[in-house]
Amino acid sequence: MKQFIVDAFTDEVFKGNPAAVCLPDRPVTDDTMQKIAKENNLSETAFIAKERDEYLLRWFTPKDEIDLCGHATLASAFIVLNIIERDRDDVVFNTKSGKLKVTQKGDLYELDFPAYDLKKVDVTPEMEDAVGGKPLEAYLGRDLVLVMDEDFDIPGADPDMRKIEKLDGLIVHITQKGKGDYDCISRSFAPKLLVAEDPVCGSGHCHISVYWSKVLGKPDILAYQASPRTGVLHTRVEGGRVFLAGEAVLYSRGQIHY
Repeated sequence: MKQFIVDAFTDEVFKGNPAAVCLPDRPVTDDTMQKIAKENNLSETAFIAKERDEYLLRWFTPKDEIDLCGHATLASAFIVLNIIERDRDDVVFNTKSGKLKVTQKGDLYELDFPAYDLKKVDVTPEMEDAVGGKPLEAYLGRDLVLVMDEDFDIPGADPDMRKIEKLDGLIVHITQKGKGDYDCISRSFAPKLLVAEDPVCGSGHCHISVYWSKVLGKPDILAYQASPRTGVLHTRVEGGRVFLAGEAVLYSRGQIHY
């Protein structure tokens, strides 16, 4: 089985969010896909297969299959449009979250993703203990979004993963209003998926950008992910969808023997 590793939401290797993209050459079981994802030990491993003019796409963390993943979708589109079918400028993936279209626009790959509804929830002492600071607000969709004061040091934050794991939501995001060119700054933690930190979380911005779009009163949100690897997401919230755009770069290609 061919496998590629792509760094998504960056134009430099060793930055952004790495995802493995696997191209099965014969039928592969769910159990084998899960074992490959665990062996890779990346936040996500994607498996893609051609279906007429579209592609089947599935995502696996080291622990479970998930229903939506931004950076592994971007990585998969990068492989389709740059290696498999270089004459195309868009691709549609059939996924557990429906059809997801990715369009290449210059150096950017734009993903058309569903927006999550956010419900405001009470800020609790457990949230403060987990992230090391008191959130101003908290919102719950698939994930938990904790809005921090502008003085909180998001890049230098050192959350307690055991406490993060006990909070509601699949992934926990801390976010604050951005500085300079960026509208917001965030980090994403996913110990429930056996991933301490998701370096650049595309699906997380289907929550984060929804929040900041409402607060700032505009559809276009330029988001900076302040993990040690860093990453940039160009997002637009429109009609119940979030359009996520970013760059990508190929890190490696290889063969899985199984």
